[in-house]
Amino acid sequence: MSAWIRRISPALATQASGPLANVRVAVKDNIDVAGVPTTCACPDFAYTPATSAVVVQKLLDAGASIVGKTNLDQFACGLNGTRSPFGAVPNALRPEYVSGGSSSGSAWAVATGEADVALGTDTAGSGRVPAGFNNIVGLKPSIGLLSAKGVFPASRSFDTVSIFARTVAEAVDVLNVLADTGAVTPDLRAMPENFCFGVPMRPEFAGDVLAAEAYEAACRRLESLGGTAVPIDDAPLAEVASWLYESALVAERYEAIRDFFDARPEAVIEPVRTIIGGGRKYSAADVLAMQVRLDEARERLAATWRDIDVLAVPTAPTLPTIAAMLADPVDLNRTLGRYTNFVNLLRWAALAVPAAMRPDGLPFGITLIGPSGSDWRLAQLGQRFHHATGLPQGALGTPLPAPREIAPPLKDALPIAVVGAHLSGMPLNWQLTELGARKLCETRTAPEYRLYALPGTTPPKPGLVRVGPGGAAIVVEVWNLPLHHVGAFLKQVASPLGIGSVALEDGTLVHGFVCEPWAVADARDVSEYGGWRRYVQSLG
Repeated sequence: MSAWIRRISPALATQASGPLANVRVAVKDNIDVAGVPTTCACPDFAYTPATSAVVVQKLLDAGASIVGKTNLDQFACGLNGTRSPFGAVPNALRPEYVSGGSSSGSAWAVATGEADVALGTDTAGSGRVPAGFNNIVGLKPSIGLLSAKGVFPASRSFDTVSIFARTVAEAVDVLNVLADTGAVTPDLRAMPENFCFGVPMRPEFAGDVLAAEAYEAACRRLESLGGTAVPIDDAPLAEVASWLYESALVAERYEAIRDFFDARPEAVIEPVRTIIGGGRKYSAADVLAMQVRLDEARERLAATWRDIDVLAVPTAPTLPTIAAMLADPVDLNRTLGRYTNFVNLLRWAALAVPAAMRPDGLPFGITLIGPSGSDWRLAQLGQRFHHATGLPQGALGTPLPAPREIAPPLKDALPIAVVGAHLSGMPLNWQLTELGARKLCETRTAPEYRLYALPGTTPPKPGLVRVGPGGAAIVVEVWNLPLHHVGAFLKQVASPLGIGSVALEDGTLVHGFVCEPWAVADARDVSEYGGWRRYVQSLG
C-alpha cells in the first residue's frame, strides 16, 4: 500500500447500470471487499473476506465500481492520519499538513480525484475531520442508518460508515443507496428558509487566529442564507466528548481486538497500543455505569433542539502539520476532536462542509449537526452553504456543479394529487411539507374534470369534480406522502372535500383531492383557467 490507497486493478464492478453507474468508489481498509485483504492498517492482523460488507455490496448493486482500499489510522484510532505503518497520509492541498483521520486515505482519494466518492468510518469524527482538512464534504449518518455488517469495529456502539464526496449532492446520492430507513426514522421536513443555528458561546481554536476568523465568516454566511445565530453553552457537549477516550467507554475499543491485542500487542503501533490497552482496566460494572450516564446525557441534551434547527461548529479547531502531530500525538489529536467526539455518543447526525480557504492556503470547514434522522435536512442546508462559498472542488480547482434537489428516497409513500390550497406556495402547502411530503411533478388531469371555486371556504378552496365528456384538463401537482403520515394528513381534509381517485392526462390513476358534487351547485365554474393558481392570480 502507498501512503494513501491500495488499488484494485481492474476495478471491482458487477454491473454498468444503476443510480451510481460510472461512480468510482474508494473504501476505507476496515470495510470488507470480497477477495481483497482488510488490514485495518495492521499487516499482522490482515484477513481476506469472502463476502463484501453490506454497504459495499449495495454500491456494487447500484452500478458503482470499487477502485481501491484506503489507508487509515490503525484500527480507526485517531483523527490525524499519521498513525499507520503504511505511512502518514498527506493533506491533499498542503502535504506538510495532516490529512485528518482516521479515514485519511479516503478523504485524500476524493480530494485529489482518485475516486469520485469514498467510504470512511466515523466514531469520534473520522468522517468529518478529514473532510474539513481536505476541502471536501463528509456526511456522517445517524447511528444505525447504515449497516455495519462487514465493517471491522472500532467501538461497536458508536461506529457508523461515513461518506466522502466533493459535493453534498454526490454524498446524498450514495446515502440514498445505502440508507436503511427502517432502522432510523428520517426527519422528512425540509430545512426552512429561515432557520436558527446554534453556535458555541466560547469557541475554541487552540490559538489559531485564522481558524477563528474563518469560523466567524462562516457564521455570517449562514446568517446571509436566512439563519439566526443562537449562542449555546456547549460545555455539556465538551464533557460528553471527553468520555469517548477518558472513561470506561474506551473498553469497547479493546474488546473489538481483544484476542489479537492480547496475543500480539507488539503488532499495534503507538500511541494506538496505549489507547486501546487502556480499556483493559475497566470492569463490566464500569462500562454499565457509563452507559447509564450516557443515557441520562442523551435525554438531558435532547433539549438542545428546542430553540435551534441545527448546530454549526468548526469541524476542527486547527489544522496542524505532520511534524507537530508526531511531536505531540495524543494531546493534539484530542484537540482535533473538540467538536466531533460527542456527536456519535449522543446518536446525532452531522455533515462537514467546506467553508473557506484561509489566507495561508489551508482549508477550513464547518460541521452542521442535528438530531437523529435529520441527515437530509442537514444536507439541504449544507448544499446551500457550500455553493454559496464559491470554493473549488477538493484539490482539483474545478468549480462546483449546479446544486440539485436534496431529498431522501421515499420507498413507502403514497402519491397524492393536489389541486388547490395545497399547491406549492399556496396557504395549505405546509400541511404536506410538515409531514415530509415531496413534490414529484406538475401535470394535468385527464380532460374529464370541472373545477369550481367553493363559496365560503377559508382559505379559498376549489372543488374538482369528474364529469366525463365535456370536461377539461386541470393542472395538479402530485406529491409523495410518507405512508406513516397518511392518517395525519387525512384528518385535515374536511367535507365537502375528500380523497378519491384522480385520472391524470397520461391515463394514470392516483389518489387525490375530489369534491362531493352537491357542494358545487352554487359554486363558480373556473375550469376555463385550467387550474386553481391561474384563477387566484386573475383575482389580483
